[in-house]
Amino acid sequence: MLDIEVIEDPAAAEASLDPIRTRILRELAEPGSATQLAAKVGLPRQKVNYHLKALERHGLVELVEERRKGNVTERVLQATAASYLISPVALASVAPDPHRFADRFSAFWLLALAGRMVQEVGKLIAGAAAARQKLATFAIDGEITFRTAADRAAFAEELGIAVTRLVDKYHDDDDGGAGGRKHRLVVALHPALKEPALKEPHKTTTPIGEKEQEQGND
Repeated sequence: MLDIEVIEDPAAAEASLDPIRTRILRELAEPGSATQLAAKVGLPRQKVNYHLKALERHGLVELVEERRKGNVTERVLQATAASYLISPVALASVAPDPHRFADRFSAFWLLALAGRMVQEVGKLIAGAAAARQKLATFAIDGEITFRTAADRAAFAEELGIAVTRLVDKYHDDDDGGAGGRKHRLVVALHPALKEPALKEPHKTTTPIGEKEQEQGND
């Protein structure tokens, strides 16, 4: 089972977006049969079997084993991945193209780059899994608070200069010759999402007079 599988086929993407099938995929993080799933999702076994066949047809679940119970053969299946991500390839005709923007200050370019990353890394993961090899990647994720917009702009400028220096230092001008391999480098900076404000629990207050009366009745 993969940690994350990237879905490229439009039909598979459609199948995975069905709420019931999404629930089934989540439950099948551990192997299970249609009978076991029916009890968990609250549907008849025949209905669960219908959804399982659709998911299996699109390669989202796979057979783990078959168990013989009397005259019945019970099929045990498992999701092919713990999580799923839909690639822009599934929407090929309207997928974002990074070449349309090429503006380092454009949020749309950032999204287009992220979409391309999902597409390319998804293909690389699938290829590495088929070859039973590890995929060498690297990422940094963190948060930084800027006091002013000017500080943010200055940071971005210095970051760009630092990255350019590193690229100039390590880039092979032979462009992948003599055993070298080209790598994609993406550096992103965007505001963090604001956390939703927590609502204070509703408190029922007792009028002072009633409170004094309650205490007097003790």
